[in-house]
Amino acid sequence: MAPLFLTPRYMHTPGYPWRPLLLATFSLWGCAAVGPDYHPPDADVPSGWSRLDPSTLRMAQPVAPGDLSRWWRGLNDPLLTELVAEALRANPDLRSARASVRESRARRAVAASERFPTVDASANASRTDASEGSGGGESRELFSAGFDASWELDIFGGVRRGVEAADAELEATWADLQATQVSLAAEVASSYVEVRAQQALLGIARSNLATQSETLQLTEWRDQAGLVSSQDVAQARSNREQTRAQIPVLETNLAAAEYSLEILLARAPGTLHPRLAGAGDLPAVPAQIAVGIPADTLRQRPDLRAAERTLAAETARVGVAEAARYPSFSLSGSIGLEALTLGALGNTEAVTNSLFAGITAPVFNAGRLRAQVEIQDAVREQALYAYQRAVLAALQDVENALVDLAQNRDRREALTNAVGAARDAAELARLRYSTGLIDFQSVLDSERNVLLLEESLARNRADEVLALISLYKALGGGWSTAESPPATKDTP
Repeated sequence: MAPLFLTPRYMHTPGYPWRPLLLATFSLWGCAAVGPDYHPPDADVPSGWSRLDPSTLRMAQPVAPGDLSRWWRGLNDPLLTELVAEALRANPDLRSARASVRESRARRAVAASERFPTVDASANASRTDASEGSGGGESRELFSAGFDASWELDIFGGVRRGVEAADAELEATWADLQATQVSLAAEVASSYVEVRAQQALLGIARSNLATQSETLQLTEWRDQAGLVSSQDVAQARSNREQTRAQIPVLETNLAAAEYSLEILLARAPGTLHPRLAGAGDLPAVPAQIAVGIPADTLRQRPDLRAAERTLAAETARVGVAEAARYPSFSLSGSIGLEALTLGALGNTEAVTNSLFAGITAPVFNAGRLRAQVEIQDAVREQALYAYQRAVLAALQDVENALVDLAQNRDRREALTNAVGAARDAAELARLRYSTGLIDFQSVLDSERNVLLLEESLARNRADEVLALISLYKALGGGWSTAESPPATKDTP
């Protein structure tokens, strides 16, 4: 940098060229900010979802999705609604995201403060005692008070671009907060469904254990009557014990699912168990779900909004880097009082004032400033590609969730029919065995088949609800588009 200063001592003193300098400075004030102006990128999205074919249209309608801000209420589970509300109040990640919004708002205020002058007040008092050899032992006092002001004029818009970047960063941080809320609601619902799924599997195992105990008792009676061999008794006992061995594993899985849910609610492990231990079925999936069109998803998803706002911030920072290549204009001045006695500070003769105007222009920096612009432009380009990847990932999330939901519903229908038939077959096998019409292996096979199918159906019902939760998350549900970041105000 080569500083070029024009510094008139006093504003009222003739002969200094401060007036032409000020006129030239303010004539440049209306110049447009350097750097590229931001324009939102065009997202190439299809007009509809590829997986909404005749097999899925009956469950997911391509119409406006409506209000997805509280989608979990549509599952008609009051306890789930309570748990999500508690998580939105207490979750540490969400609290951290709110703190990040406060940080971004404060940083924006710092950036906006660069638009205004800075004013400092000062007051000084000094006493000097001269030695006998140099000043005859005289003492001198000096009192002064005043204000100093300085202002760097934003001629080429570097500060304006900085505020523009800070505004975009604040909006991106706010969108990150909403994205955290979307993820949290989905995680709470998924953990709750997993708890209910493990409870269902545990109930199935215990029910089958009771049935297999009855079968064991039947084989023991027939063995005592001499109608079957002891091998049937041993097989029945082995079958029952295999089912009994599954119960501790399921109880461990249930406890782990409860702990995961408690962590999301910022609760100590075990505190939710009394509320979750009561009877509760898996939430029911609605018969039809409105998913909207791809363009709706782009407007609804806060993570896409965050990526777009990050791109806007990086674009504005190109202008900040570009403005550093141009001259900077500054004004500084002071007004105060200076006197030899404290009482004389009130006299008009004690008034002092000065004004300084300066220009600083880069002359030689070995291409450093130009490289800084190139670096920031590359960062802006990376943000653009990150936004484009986020759009594609969002569309993929919805498509995957639609397929998963449709396939789980079709599978549930088949498994429901299979479980009904397997139960009938097992009951018939026990009756025929009790009359000696079939051997015991048929009974074992039928009971094992019932257990496997009931477990598959319970797991499938949970997977169907989880697929619905994934769909709501992919659509950006869990926050309201009416919400906006906290208002900002520039105050000098």
